[in-house]
Amino acid sequence: MSESANPMMMPRITKICINIGVGEGGDRLVNAESVLEMVSGVKPQRTVGKIQNRDLKVRLGAPIGCKATLRKSEKIHQFLTDAFSCRENVIPSWNFDREGNLSFGIRDYTDFPGQKYDPDIGIYGMDITVVLERPGHRVSRRRRAKSKVAMTHRLTADESREWFKVNYNITILEE
Repeated sequence: MSESANPMMMPRITKICINIGVGEGGDRLVNAESVLEMVSGVKPQRTVGKIQNRDLKVRLGAPIGCKATLRKSEKIHQFLTDAFSCRENVIPSWNFDREGNLSFGIRDYTDFPGQKYDPDIGIYGMDITVVLERPGHRVSRRRRAKSKVAMTHRLTADESREWFKVNYNITILEE
């Protein structure tokens, strides 16, 4: 049986995590939340400091950023297409980790189609992480009867690069 005939071997996007870190609360954080909601269409959640760092003026439990997660929706394909167009459909190969996940950054939210610069908001960049898995990977996360995923069922970085090339028509820069 070939790999293409088995539907359990076909990778799919599990979720997309979008993160904006501002380092402080207040107006900048509120503006970042509005930017994240405009770009993703999902209500963002605040992130808080997990450690105290006096040099960076971060306190334990203080809000320092926001994040949004896209799961199982039709928005995922449109959001990724727009995000790749912000990067001119070119991604370096080192942006893929060994499990096949993709992480990259966008310098300015106005690079997205349909977004215009608002002087009241300012300029905000974001980090985007795309989690790519094969069906059945949930057995490693579920609460009851948890088990490990076999090495033959896990994605590699090379398989992930090839999947993104085929499905999103992006160019991967090899280094």
